[in-house]
Parts: sequence; C-alpha cells; structure tokens
Amino acid sequence: MKKWITFDLDGTLMKNPFGEWVFPEVEELISNQLQRSFKSTEALVCEHELRMQQNRTVEAYDWDEMVRKLLQELQIDIEIDVEQLVLKHSIDPKIYLLEKTIIPTLKRLKEMGFMLAVVTNGFYKYQFPVMKELGLDVWFDEIITPEKVGCGKPDVNILRELKERGQIIAHVGDRLDHDVYLANESGAQSVFIYSKLPESLRTMSPQKRAESAEFLKICEEKLKAENPHISTVPYPPPFVPTHVVYQMEELLECGFTDKING
Repeated sequence: MKKWITFDLDGTLMKNPFGEWVFPEVEELISNQLQRSFKSTEALVCEHELRMQQNRTVEAYDWDEMVRKLLQELQIDIEIDVEQLVLKHSIDPKIYLLEKTIIPTLKRLKEMGFMLAVVTNGFYKYQFPVMKELGLDVWFDEIITPEKVGCGKPDVNILRELKERGQIIAHVGDRLDHDVYLANESGAQSVFIYSKLPESLRTMSPQKRAESAEFLKICEEKLKAENPHISTVPYPPPFVPTHVVYQMEELLECGFTDKING
C-alpha cells in the first residue's frame, strides 16, 4: 500500500506572487482605468471570504473569475488575466522557498519510500508555474487542487482520491482551520509548521509541543485570526495538531519513518 505525506504550499513550502505582486498590479490596472484609487484587493478578498463562508470552496479560489466579475460590476471594459500575471511574476526574488531545509527534507522522505502530494486550495494554473520555477514540482507524485477534485480545504473530500490509492500518514500545513482540521478529520497525523515557535518550546519534541498549554494559547490566537467565526472557548479538539515543527527538517523527527514499513 502506498504511504502518502501531503503538503500545503503557500505559507508552508513557498511564497507565491499574489499578495505582493499580482493583486497590486490588478489594483493598479483597475485604478488607472477608473482614474481614481480603487481597493480591488480588498474587494476580491471580501468576495473570496464570502464564498468560503458559503462553502463554495472551489469558486473561492477562482481569481480569474472573481476579477472578471469585479470588472463587470465596475463596468470596466478591460481584460485582466490573472494566470498570465502569475506567470509574469513567478521569478526570483518575487517567489521563493520559505526555508533551505525544504528540498533536502522532501528528498529524504522520497528516499524512505513515501509518496508525496501537494494538497492546495490554489488552482493548478496558479500554483504549478511557481512550483516549477522553485524546483518543487519534481519531488511530488500528485498535485491536488480544488478545480480537479471538486472541493477545497477544509473539506475532507479533497483527499478522497488519494485515500483510495493508499494511506495518508500525515498532512503538513501552516493553517489550523484548513490544514490541521483537514488532517485530523481525515484520520491522518496533523503537522503544523510554525516558524515563530518560541524558544521555550523548541527543546520539546514535535508531539510534546502540541500537547503544551503554552502552545494551546498560540493556537487560540492564531485560529481567531484565521477564522473569527470559529469559537475558541473551549478550544475545539479538531484544530489541535498532533505535531508542531518550526522548520521542515523536523518532519524527520516525527516518527513517520516507522510507518513506511508498517
């Protein structure tokens, strides 16, 4: 049976060009056409959040469609191709790997016999160009995206096809509301990557960190910031990770290597 470890992309493995380059260019194009300042990024993010609240987890990440809708509402007769903007800005130093241990860790996991998959809410056409430019694409056996499977995180059905083809050992990500919840609800180990981990917790094992009262307080604040609609009192168990790492190479210390032959 295939043993899978799955990974989020943005904020976990890489920095994409959307926030600092794509959205600002969209805003500039719209503002120039209107001949006044217009906060298109704010409008697009509001539309995204509305769609997520309505459980439209595929449509919530279709940035080309959301931009077209906004242009129609503003009655602006211009074309803005988000996919082409992503390609334009997918260059160094606009995009980058978040840390130097990422590629060596992926390589080691492959050598151990794990199958690796990306599970991201970003559409393939937006994510793959960035992955390829950063050299990430060659390490993954599958790239799971919402428009391919009909749903996005945190819907557990995003993992359905992978589960039919093997066992998901762990999912690694930087969001409690998407990644940790998804892993826990799917019966996989949930690995939360948190680069700002306090020094007081770094001496603990990845599992012990997740069990500590100090880290639970961090989780409460982070979950509130990620999704204000989720009550954090008492803190809901589905959003508690099984492991906490502050750099990718610590994945090799999480005990997953024992499962490859299990």
